[in-house]
Amino acid sequence: MYDQEVVICKYGADLGMISVLLNFLAFDRTSWLRRVAMTGLMACLMGSAWAQFRVEVTGVGLTQVPLAVAAFKGEDASPQKISAILMADLERSGQFRSIDPAGASLDELSRPDLSQWRQRNADALVVGSVSRLADGRFDVRARLWDVVGGQMRGEYKEVVLAADLRLSAHRLADQIYEKLTGDKGVFATRISYVTKSASRYTLWVADSDGEGAQAALASPEPIISPSWSPTGSQLAYVSFESKKPVIYVHELASGKRRVVANFKGSNSAPTWSPDGKSLVVTLSRDGGSQLFQVDAQGGEPRRLTQSNGIDTEPAFSPDGRLIYFVSDRGGSPQIYRMPAAGGNAERVTFSGTYNISPTVSPDGRWLAYVSRIGGQFKLHMMELASGQANGISDTVADEKPSFAPNSKLVVYATQVQGREALMTTTLDGKIKARLAGQGGDIREPDWGPFRN
Repeated sequence: MYDQEVVICKYGADLGMISVLLNFLAFDRTSWLRRVAMTGLMACLMGSAWAQFRVEVTGVGLTQVPLAVAAFKGEDASPQKISAILMADLERSGQFRSIDPAGASLDELSRPDLSQWRQRNADALVVGSVSRLADGRFDVRARLWDVVGGQMRGEYKEVVLAADLRLSAHRLADQIYEKLTGDKGVFATRISYVTKSASRYTLWVADSDGEGAQAALASPEPIISPSWSPTGSQLAYVSFESKKPVIYVHELASGKRRVVANFKGSNSAPTWSPDGKSLVVTLSRDGGSQLFQVDAQGGEPRRLTQSNGIDTEPAFSPDGRLIYFVSDRGGSPQIYRMPAAGGNAERVTFSGTYNISPTVSPDGRWLAYVSRIGGQFKLHMMELASGQANGISDTVADEKPSFAPNSKLVVYATQVQGREALMTTTLDGKIKARLAGQGGDIREPDWGPFRN
């Protein structure tokens, strides 16, 4: 089996040669494989990408909490505007609606006139301060007020380095989110994604809003399919630096990495088991693309599927008992599930003739996937208990969904107005946030776990 993305990128400047190669590599076996090829082609033809994002929230929810965040005292002299980061986080969750603070600047020691905030239709108010200490660190403090009930709901205090001010704002957002919704916040978590700039691919680790990105790996050859370990300390991914797809595991703290799968043929689509001890991967070592389980330290893999079709894109259920995956064993790409140890597979998707990229929510209730409808690739959400599925995006080139660890949001790659972008969305699709680069190829997102 040929390494599609590598071949396409080598001849990316010659569109005539691309057409020849597509036919030569028999990508017309299924339209699914042709899309794999075209995905690689688009990655090669796109322009430069930036690591920083701009958050744009759109949509209206039905039960949003009206929340005001006053400018923090002293934040004008801070490298980061805590109040702005905080409000952007909370708006992006879909649970809150911003109330204009009208220039108010209050610190955590102020006793706000809650009647004024009630007149502005705010149900909750956040006030605080950020001050630089003599040793160069910053003291971040805040209080959350229940405007309707007339009482303080919580307070926040943390001393951080300047480099951690954004993280502190995300932690504060998590605390407020949990106080007001009862669910754990995900703003202090991280995402990974891949960019292509000119002839260089970079694997990034960033805050959940796409900011604060740090490069984990850069290569002149494609990097695809990053997958977070359950502890958030490692990333598995596929690199083509050996002129073929090889699976690595990268330790984020040390930068060290190890080869987990470098067998004959293609090694791709790694996903971690919930206990972090092994990965399920797609290998073509025995001829066709099938699912195998391999120890997280490497070693001899164990075959899990025995079909005559292509089996790929595995995803575990959160309890580790089931594996969801894509297979064309029935003639077209559909999502199936089977016991984690292998065995009989049952089909999960029945609506549409082309369903790929499954991912299961951490609470086990939802399956997100991409369905092709009339030539458009759209994000879908299925309630697993009922099997009811709905399209939740208004874009037409969606790919690679990944759930937030609290199961309330999904990040995915798409195109908006002809530009590559990352989006987050609520599960009903009503609130979306565009994490948009400045032009170029941004893709392959994966949402990391809660930080310890």
